[in-house]
Amino acid sequence: MKIIMLGAPGAGKGTQAKRISEKYNIPHISTGDIFRENIKNKTEIGMKAKNYMDQGLLVPDEVVVDLVAARLSQEDCKNGYVLDGFPRTTPQASALEKAVDSIDYAINIDVPDEEIIGRMAGRRACTSCGATYHIEMNPTKKPGICDACGNEVVQRDDDKEETVLKRLNVYKEQTQPLIEYYQNKDILVSIDGTQDIDDVTNDIIKILGA
Repeated sequence: MKIIMLGAPGAGKGTQAKRISEKYNIPHISTGDIFRENIKNKTEIGMKAKNYMDQGLLVPDEVVVDLVAARLSQEDCKNGYVLDGFPRTTPQASALEKAVDSIDYAINIDVPDEEIIGRMAGRRACTSCGATYHIEMNPTKKPGICDACGNEVVQRDDDKEETVLKRLNVYKEQTQPLIEYYQNKDILVSIDGTQDIDDVTNDIIKILGA
């Protein structure tokens, strides 16, 4: 089962991708995680990606496509995968089609802008393991300290309100056209992302099958 998760930054597609991955035993492939790993290790591609991400801009297609294609060729992807954060543009979607046989579902988590801004401005991430929290909806047990590894949690530059607004504008210009792209291929499913997290998951499972 090959699945693409769509939705604005902060819509919850990463959370749902992880749940789908666990339920169907297929890898969750997040370009964000791949980039963060490269940034943490200060690789050349990581530093290049960080420069774009900190400004709320999308990482250029050629950097992302090569990275994802290499990941999809690995053995654990032979029975399917959940792609989270890719493709982000229609040229990336076209490049993906050339790299894989077919995509079964494009799942769009639909959330209004106002809610996105509130969600992301309150988001905090661990500087070490990358675990994410929210100051209201999912706070750490000890303020500012990661539950998982005990290191500091901070507001990432790309979660600050000014950057969030820029990211939403970039999303509307470059990523939202993917909704129409996959609608035309008859594989798009839209889910109400304002519901409780478990209800969103249940709606997705109804589509994919138990």
